[in-house]
Amino acid sequence: MFRVRDPLRAALIAFLVCLPLSNASAETLISKSVTYFSIGGRTAAELDRALAASGPLMKNTGTRHPGATRIKFGGTITYVSRRGRCAVGTARVTLSTRIILPRWKYRPQAGRDLALVWDTLAADIKRHEERHAEIARNHARHMERAFLGLKPEADCELMQARVAELSASEVASHDKDQARFDRTEAANFDRRMIRLLQYRLGALKEAER
Repeated sequence: MFRVRDPLRAALIAFLVCLPLSNASAETLISKSVTYFSIGGRTAAELDRALAASGPLMKNTGTRHPGATRIKFGGTITYVSRRGRCAVGTARVTLSTRIILPRWKYRPQAGRDLALVWDTLAADIKRHEERHAEIARNHARHMERAFLGLKPEADCELMQARVAELSASEVASHDKDQARFDRTEAANFDRRMIRLLQYRLGALKEAER
């Protein structure tokens, strides 16, 4: 039996976060890329082992996973003087996301049942990781607005401290949202996979008529 529960339940993201202060402009810069790793295996058990052995390594867990989203925040902030006080002049938050997905090299030769399970799992992994990237994008835009909404401080040293504090708070909020998403996905995994498999099987039977 293909153990689809363990790979997706184990899929977590790695956060690489930094927010340097330097020259800036005024708009969130977001980039996304998708890369693939190849796996072998001719049977369900072999596929399962291949995912566990060849998936991206997560430093925070020390284990490999069937998919991942590498997220890196960065950005620049400038300060201006307003009525003798220090204020944020411009703020730009940058976000880089790299989605890593599995690609089964023997998919063209697979039998119908195993191909159906693989296609369903691979599509769900992709959707899962795309959602992680979307959550990060939403937070990046919110973070930029939050920086621009900071009230002026007496001096720029205090302003920089406020920026650092807000940055830490926003990143923590982002992390919590990502973790919450993973928990929800894990709780609904079995029901979701059964529904998706039934839908794909029904569509396949309809196409074969």
